[in-house]
Amino acid sequence: MDTEAQAAADDVRVGDDPSIAAESEAAAKLAAAEALAEERYRDLQYARAEIENVRKRAVRSAEDRLLAGRKSMLGKFLPVLDNLQRAMAFDDGDGLRGGLNATLKGFESLLASEGIVAVETLGKPFDPHLAEAIATRETADHEDDVVIEEAQRGYRLGDDLLRPAMVVVAKKVNAQ
Repeated sequence: MDTEAQAAADDVRVGDDPSIAAESEAAAKLAAAEALAEERYRDLQYARAEIENVRKRAVRSAEDRLLAGRKSMLGKFLPVLDNLQRAMAFDDGDGLRGGLNATLKGFESLLASEGIVAVETLGKPFDPHLAEAIATRETADHEDDVVIEEAQRGYRLGDDLLRPAMVVVAKKVNAQ
């Protein structure tokens, strides 16, 4: 019996003990899980850095486009400024008027090239979505609520109102 007991003891020492095998397997699984967690953490850090780089590139790109747009728009004003400076150089009234007219045409052309159009209100019924009434004037020549004077022109950019017109609206005189 001694040899059988000795053999059983030797088997336990060789690693047939189930608790030792389970502990060893758990340690291996833990090491694999830690390695995977470490790899995922590195991937997360890389993704965060990449997102930040994309955000910075997008901001830089938007700023560059904005600057290019501003340069383009402001560059279009320079010929108009040149016309105004030439108009101011004239001493006579006709030359000055012609220069100012050229400047006005230049501004209108510049605005049209950017899609900005004047709001037509004169002689039309008052529309509070397009104009602000700054005064009313009694008149027998026009119907009620017709725009008879523009103090300041209104403008649209596409379908959006850029600036409402400032207008004087007619009020019919009561004939008694």
